[in-house]
Amino acid sequence: MGQTEAVRPHRKKRSLWTDAWTRMRRNRSAVIGMAMFAIILLACFLSPFYLNYETNVIQPDLEAIRQLPTERHVLGTDELGRDILNRIIWGGRTSISIALAATVFSSVLGIIIGAVAAYYGNVIDSVIMRVADVFMAIPSMLLMITLVSVMQPTASNLVIAMSVSGIPGIARIVRGQMLSVMRNEYIDAVKGMGAGSLRIVVQHALPNALSPLISQIVSSVAGEIMAISGLSFIGIGIQAPAPEWGAMLAAGRNYIRDQPYLTTFPGIAIVLTVVSLTLLGDGLRDALDPRMKR
Repeated sequence: MGQTEAVRPHRKKRSLWTDAWTRMRRNRSAVIGMAMFAIILLACFLSPFYLNYETNVIQPDLEAIRQLPTERHVLGTDELGRDILNRIIWGGRTSISIALAATVFSSVLGIIIGAVAAYYGNVIDSVIMRVADVFMAIPSMLLMITLVSVMQPTASNLVIAMSVSGIPGIARIVRGQMLSVMRNEYIDAVKGMGAGSLRIVVQHALPNALSPLISQIVSSVAGEIMAISGLSFIGIGIQAPAPEWGAMLAAGRNYIRDQPYLTTFPGIAIVLTVVSLTLLGDGLRDALDPRMKR
């Protein structure tokens, strides 16, 4: 007989998350978005180490009012002589923090509500979904304006108002995914083994229903940044003298003809952050899509 062929070892089956990460790294747009957002996060959240809030961010300098970009002030100064770059960096810390907190809060509550509605169904499902329909029928910005107007425009109240508007959408997505997962035979097998409701939902149903939701959550952070900027732009968001991108746009619009940089640079900061999150969210959606697996 001829030489025996060597038996090729079987490849170890990769997990869903390992496979998704591999596809994610191959997506150039997603990698660019992730790198952009990482740079923005580092610049904003490390700002307390190289900027003093009192002297570098909010203290007026009446001798440097509305100066064009110079070597000392790279992006120029605002209507009170404050450095625009410093305020953009610190304002990004504020905007992103509120957006992330609102997204986490709305996602956690939305996941819980959607899972309860899908698992128990019947009357509970109907009541929860009808309440969600009522909130979704109200434009999200109008709902946020109403809630913030009732409460004081503090950071915590802004998080609450923005979270309330995001919960119904998350709950609906989770409910739809959970209903699909609950039809699988392994769920019936787990029930037959005597597993309790909490164990079925937390250990078996939710992990398989959350994959499509992750990209939605990341993309919703971009929407929350736009929301907090919009609220600050109309005067019911972050209050002066604290910097925030939307508030900086509102303050600079009065000088947009003679000093357009007052609104251009904060606008660019918003655009870059939203674009980076959109690219990252789209990349996660493609990476977690089973149909993209080869």
